[in-house]
Amino acid sequence: MNEKEQKMTTYAESDLRQFCKTVLEEMGMMGDHAAVVSESLLRANLEGVDSHGISRLPIYAKRFTDQRINLTPSIVMEEKSPSVLMVNGDNGLGHVISYKAIKKGIEMAKQSGVTAIAIRNSNHFGTASYFCQLACEENLACIGFTNSPPGIAPWGGKEAFFGTNPMAFGFPTGDDQPVIIDLSTSIVARGKIILAEKQGQMIPDGWAIDEKGEPTNDPKAALNGSVLPLGGAKGSALALAVEILTGLLTGAAFGPHVKSIYEDGEKGNANVGHFFILMDIEKFMNVNVFFESIKSLLVEMKDVPKAPGNDEIRYPGERRKRERDKRQQEGVQLSESVLEELQSLGSRYGVEFPLPLSSQQAINR
Repeated sequence: MNEKEQKMTTYAESDLRQFCKTVLEEMGMMGDHAAVVSESLLRANLEGVDSHGISRLPIYAKRFTDQRINLTPSIVMEEKSPSVLMVNGDNGLGHVISYKAIKKGIEMAKQSGVTAIAIRNSNHFGTASYFCQLACEENLACIGFTNSPPGIAPWGGKEAFFGTNPMAFGFPTGDDQPVIIDLSTSIVARGKIILAEKQGQMIPDGWAIDEKGEPTNDPKAALNGSVLPLGGAKGSALALAVEILTGLLTGAAFGPHVKSIYEDGEKGNANVGHFFILMDIEKFMNVNVFFESIKSLLVEMKDVPKAPGNDEIRYPGERRKRERDKRQQEGVQLSESVLEELQSLGSRYGVEFPLPLSSQQAINR
């Protein structure tokens, strides 16, 4: 089934968020943890990053059930110095571990100016941008990294070794539209290929190679092969740097030793590593002066003469904000395949799946 054959149904974001939270609570997750996971997933959907949204809930649930992810982790945080926080996530879900670590790191950074957070024994944490946004809300800048199961071959190789190893940067602007830069060191996030396979779609040229090292448009062959690095050898080098920060400096797993939650045959904890750097703007300069400066920078950047075919220059974070505003009004679309998985999951735990917006509007009429 290709993309055009996939029927899309629209739901209110608030309804999907509540469904997600209730399912997790029914599974045994604490309410505050469930709220964090639901917020992270649905924010991804609102911002148009559907590959990291509610479509991930079924695989998380499956790994909770088979005890490959700890539903109720005892997260241990150790302040090694006023500016270094080491975190053992006890094999919990990365959203919860990173949220709690960021909140603690914000407190520390407001005292020390800069705080580094090293997290081990974690799992997938959704979008790195979510944690940068949390820091920006407190007028802190943030740089975030995570490793992941093998997805990228080292430059010149044909077998996946590095994860897609995303990195994100967040800078507050004094309003609700911070500068948010979120990218993987692969040419595309592996989650987009996973979602393409789930929805029966082909992938574009230049995204991946198969097991033989040949270019492929088949998402299944891509997942068995390797995603291509961003910018060739430069992307491969960045993937290595992220691997050192998140896999070695944290004490987590690295490269092919990071387990995939999508592989049923895997044994042992994923042991994903995350690394964050938080910077309190006020410790560097007056925060209002910084806001004036960054806005001047962005205005001047956007005023650069436009190349043919372009009527606007956008800074990273603008598209996310516009998409979020739009989807909050118009709803979040789910494909048939994702919808079937979520409805099945809800039935298993006695949680009714919400009505689509079209049905609600018909009832209201």
